Amino acid sequence: MQIGLFFGTFNPIHVGHLIIANYMAENSGLEQVWLVVTPHNPLKNKAALLDDYQRLEMVYRATEDFGKLRPTDIEFKLPQPSYTVNTLALLSEKYSEHRFSLIIGEDNLKTFHKWKNYEYILKYHQLYVYPRLTAEKIDESLVNHPNIHYTEAPIIEISSTFIRNQIQAGKNVRAMLPDKVWKYLDEMNFYK
Repeated sequence: MQIGLFFGTFNPIHVGHLIIANYMAENSGLEQVWLVVTPHNPLKNKAALLDDYQRLEMVYRATEDFGKLRPTDIEFKLPQPSYTVNTLALLSEKYSEHRFSLIIGEDNLKTFHKWKNYEYILKYHQLYVYPRLTAEKIDESLVNHPNIHYTEAPIIEISSTFIRNQIQAGKNVRAMLPDKVWKYLDEMNFYK
């Protein structure tokens, strides 16, 4: 099975994440999209994160009605901070019957050369890139690389940081969150 991996801290998961994940599952040739809940992105401040299992619970609630979307806690078993190349190695070993591809935003493609062992990733895995609003140029070697596939996914500019800040400011962000996630956040009093 061809599996797309959509990594994120999902702090919280929002409708933008679901729109991208579902678009990839329905339009890219991927058979499923696994949302990989990252305990600690090396480029983010861990102190601002909710507990790993609380974020996993939100992803589970957000995806349970989508047949092709699955949450995974695979990175919970790896040393932190999490590196994509290590996650791919573990998944490829544990699920050798599947082929794993990455789903990344165009903004991440611009810095892809800074990822740990990015050449290895690019040699053995496909990348599905969704558009972002950006003015920066992408390295020419990546623009035409045979393992990089650009998609016409909708451009979504909602961020988890914006949602957290709005909640802290007492604003209503319900429209930006899956209903089950909104209810969970509200019940647990998160980000207030």
